[in-house]
Amino acid sequence: MKNRAKRYAIGATVAALAGYVAGILTAPKSGKETRKDIKDTAVKARQEAEKKLKVLHSELDVLITQAKKGAKTLKKGAAEEFATVITKAQFAKDKAREVLSSIHEGDAVDKDLQKAVDEVKQASEHLKAFLKKNPETKAK
Repeated sequence: MKNRAKRYAIGATVAALAGYVAGILTAPKSGKETRKDIKDTAVKARQEAEKKLKVLHSELDVLITQAKKGAKTLKKGAAEEFATVITKAQFAKDKAREVLSSIHEGDAVDKDLQKAVDEVKQASEHLKAFLKKNPETKAK
């Protein structure tokens, strides 16, 4: 069910983007105006992705801190799983920080930005699932 909703959302986004591009390309504007519109849209999308990455980075930082505080009570099997989950989460957090720094220096590529957003989302979801599965990790 969740997967189907995700596919629907992706399909709707792609369709909306295709419609937008088709509208821009067929609009009665000069090439210069059309290129400016496309550039403005790309800049806006990049800013939104950057904002989203900043929020996700902060949320992941809070989750990592919470998980580390509660990890002392884990048994061996859960502790090993925790080590894997926390390592991946820390890697995603560090990668997000690098991408955010690159954005401010003007060196970031849009695909790196989107990849970082996806990695941080995935790491957050894994960490949340681990915390839910192991309620003893809740920080006291």
